Amino acid sequence: MAEVEFESLFNHAMRGQWREVLESYEQNPEVLEAKITKAEDTVLHIAIYVSQTIFVTTLLDNISQDMCRNILRMQNSKGNTPLHVAAELGNVEICNNIARRDPILISYRNFEGETPLFLAAVHGKRDAFFCLHGHEQNKDDDSLSIKNNGDTILHSTISSEYFGLALQIIGMYPKLVNVVNHEGLSPLHILARKPNCFRSCTRMELIDRIIYTCSIVDEDKEERYDIQAHTQTSHHYPLNYGTCMTFISLLNRFFKVTTTGKDTKAAATSDEENHCSRKSEQEQAKKEKKNHWFPPNWESMIRILILAMKVFLIIFGVGATWVEKIQRKKEKHIRAKQVMNELIQHASLYKYDFTGPSPRVEELGGGDIDKIKSNTENEVIEKRRMVSPILIAAKMGVTEMIENILDMYPVAIHDVDSQNKNVVLLAIENRQPHVYSLLNKRSVIKETAFRQVDINGNSALHLAATYRRFKPWRVPGAAMQMQWEYKWYKLVKNSMPPNFYERYNKDGKTAKQVFIDTHAPLTKEGSKWLTKTAESCSVVAALVATVAFTTSTAIPGGPDQESGMPLLLEKPAFKLYAVASLVALCSSVTALVLFLSILTSRFEEKDFVIDLPRKLLVGLTTLFTSIASVLVSFCAGHFFIVEAQMRFAVYPIYAATCLPVSFFALVQLPLYFDLSLAMCRKVPQRSYKVFFH
Repeated sequence: MAEVEFESLFNHAMRGQWREVLESYEQNPEVLEAKITKAEDTVLHIAIYVSQTIFVTTLLDNISQDMCRNILRMQNSKGNTPLHVAAELGNVEICNNIARRDPILISYRNFEGETPLFLAAVHGKRDAFFCLHGHEQNKDDDSLSIKNNGDTILHSTISSEYFGLALQIIGMYPKLVNVVNHEGLSPLHILARKPNCFRSCTRMELIDRIIYTCSIVDEDKEERYDIQAHTQTSHHYPLNYGTCMTFISLLNRFFKVTTTGKDTKAAATSDEENHCSRKSEQEQAKKEKKNHWFPPNWESMIRILILAMKVFLIIFGVGATWVEKIQRKKEKHIRAKQVMNELIQHASLYKYDFTGPSPRVEELGGGDIDKIKSNTENEVIEKRRMVSPILIAAKMGVTEMIENILDMYPVAIHDVDSQNKNVVLLAIENRQPHVYSLLNKRSVIKETAFRQVDINGNSALHLAATYRRFKPWRVPGAAMQMQWEYKWYKLVKNSMPPNFYERYNKDGKTAKQVFIDTHAPLTKEGSKWLTKTAESCSVVAALVATVAFTTSTAIPGGPDQESGMPLLLEKPAFKLYAVASLVALCSSVTALVLFLSILTSRFEEKDFVIDLPRKLLVGLTTLFTSIASVLVSFCAGHFFIVEAQMRFAVYPIYAATCLPVSFFALVQLPLYFDLSLAMCRKVPQRSYKVFFH
């Protein structure tokens, strides 16, 4: 093809001049096979990229069958055919058109081994996926859903967090549940690495929790793809007719549900599906119990109340986007839990794979026995390299997965990684309080798993005493991090057998020695912060004490020359002045003493738990009280020297004078709450904004 014609075709495609492209084809049919971009895309690739459905349909309808097959099998630099592109973009009409013309293209792979079916699943294009699945000739061939690195469509959909599609893939391809990729990871491993998809690993504020609790997500909702709706090419009625009829049907169903609690269409669909699907007896019992205790339309009424609450929240400043975001988060948590339940139920993680009778030792010679032992050791080493899903979940803090796996497979408690760490050691090492509490409640686990030691001889108490370089706790500052670290160490220590307290690891250290050694930098940093804070606050407290002492000894209006009593003693402002000056003096002196006691502290590890935080909290409180009292005494004393006509004018000035104190109080509120909660809580609160290695 001439260079001028090639450039002309490229310009037409870039500018969207598809009529000119058809004219170029009529003059030279070979233009459709030309690769016109650096990515080696053809005109058909580009047309699909920009969603030119009419052009693609017209083009394929007006060319020969051989030419159609040739251009549909053209690959770009990534090995993608036009069907790959359509599946990736989720263009159902083009996918249906191409797959109907050449079904073999569904099994074509690009250079990464991805089929169009795979790309549709990876990008969460549900309709395109089911369209291609409907055209697939051999639906039992699971190889179409696996790429070169061993990842399946189930791996990819879970990794991309398309859990609704993943649920349907499990139903269509149950064998993919136990398929591992080249890294040895199954879909359950991938899901265990996503703690943000589970409620136990999500921290929300009070308003977020209220909205989260009030949101309703249909757990049994399952979207179905109707291939007949997309294969219809002609309509015998106006396009807006279907929209109008659908709207009227929805209004009719809404009226029936809200008045009678019954939906005839939904009931008919449910009856039809019940004949085709299997439901457990437990689910049936739950539904019968629900229907027995609640009126028929209770769910509709609850939804109306939830909607009203959302409107109320939006009116009072909580944006609709915020509410929808929390709603999507809850839906993701529920869908992820459903996928997890299906994966665990269909997985064969702990099932013995019988491949034949194993040789009996008594029938073998000494050399054969050594060979078998060597092979067994190699197998054990190889298995230890593969971390089981429950260990990943323990590291990430996914309590839902740990509880479900232990209920289904109790032997999972014996799983260890390459460092010989089980689920208990990993949970304690990675500071997962919820996982620890879950495991600590199971007496069987507590008797066995809590006694595990790793390859370095570290017990659970050693790992609790080891400080890592990330900040796991939801508190600011090194001092409060140190407080939670010591509380975590004491919490684990109380759950361990007494004979583990003085246990030595391979380095010859007890857990207490490990705690002192590894937490030395954090102790130093926390001591430095407390010292600077106490020094600054003690200077302010000393200044306030000086002013308060001077104020407390002064008498507004002077004393009576005969009796020595203040002349303004009966005035309410004088009484306020006297009390405020006394409170200012006492509280400033108290704050000064407390901050000096912090400066003279020994800063031992246990001092960070109660002693130092309590002194800091009380010191800040008394310092704030002294500053506020000084301002009150100043305003009360100044009140006497202002003329009666001007007193109403100075009230705003008094209020403005109190603004700095109010601002200081607001700034210190988070620190107050953190210190107060830290001293009250026994179990630390975990932060999940941490990168795991």
